[in-house]
Amino acid sequence: MGSTQFGNFNDFCRDSTLPVCNLFVPSNQPPNGIYGGCALTGIDVGGDDYLANLGSILLAFIGIVASGFLIWRSERKQAAVGRREIQIFLLGFIIIEICEIFSVGGIPLREDVRKGFSAVHVAAIAATSWILFLNALVGFQFLDDGTPASIGLFLVSGAIIFIGTGYIGLDTGFNWTGEFFTTPSSGYRNIALYVLYQLFPLVCLFVFFLLETYLVLRVLGEFRPMLYLIGATVLFAIGQVFNYVISVHICNATDGKINGALFQTLFTDLAVVAVWFFWSSITEDDWPSPIAQPLGPGYN
Repeated sequence: MGSTQFGNFNDFCRDSTLPVCNLFVPSNQPPNGIYGGCALTGIDVGGDDYLANLGSILLAFIGIVASGFLIWRSERKQAAVGRREIQIFLLGFIIIEICEIFSVGGIPLREDVRKGFSAVHVAAIAATSWILFLNALVGFQFLDDGTPASIGLFLVSGAIIFIGTGYIGLDTGFNWTGEFFTTPSSGYRNIALYVLYQLFPLVCLFVFFLLETYLVLRVLGEFRPMLYLIGATVLFAIGQVFNYVISVHICNATDGKINGALFQTLFTDLAVVAVWFFWSSITEDDWPSPIAQPLGPGYN
């Protein structure tokens, strides 16, 4: 295993509830407890079955409904720059939330079914993060927004990342080739999933923040939209702190009834809503600054 912890999931899976952790579990064994630490058991539904994470299930459903509503609201902003592109991002988030119900939610399922949902969940996170990054480029009008070229770039590149990550997830879970097989003795080390699930989304989100900050402050010459962008960033960060840092303490305090995953779902939902309001605020038609004119009709 060496001295480096890069690529190791054991500590993450011990202290947090992550969809990727389901992929390392033997097919005949439930995920709870195999990593040590506090096992999330949730509600006993009889027959030795548990509904592990009812809170995340309900919040994920709310996230799906909210995203659908925002897609509808986006459709009404017909002159807005990046309308189709932000809708693609919201569709990606809906896929994430659907998968979360069956992966992180802990609904009693056959483990191979849970692994399938978990692989799609991980793939959707990677692809949707990439699509959010592409949304930051829309405002710079490298391609005309809403055109077949722009939408095609979003869909094709997102599909490539989704399929590639999904295949690695499935190969890890079902050990088709042995290439991504991982064991407890290696600390559940999986470099490919570590990069695609842990690092790649963070890079996409960080670059999205930088590009949008430049667009708002230097191109639009405004500050008010930054409140939404900063708010989204803070909400997302709070969710990650709950999932990666506070989760185990909540789990121990409640004897496994809940953990930080519930709050991660809540704050991620709120962060996505804040991202939409940020997008909506920079596509209003009442900006006083003429410097925004070259960016298109939604930025004037």
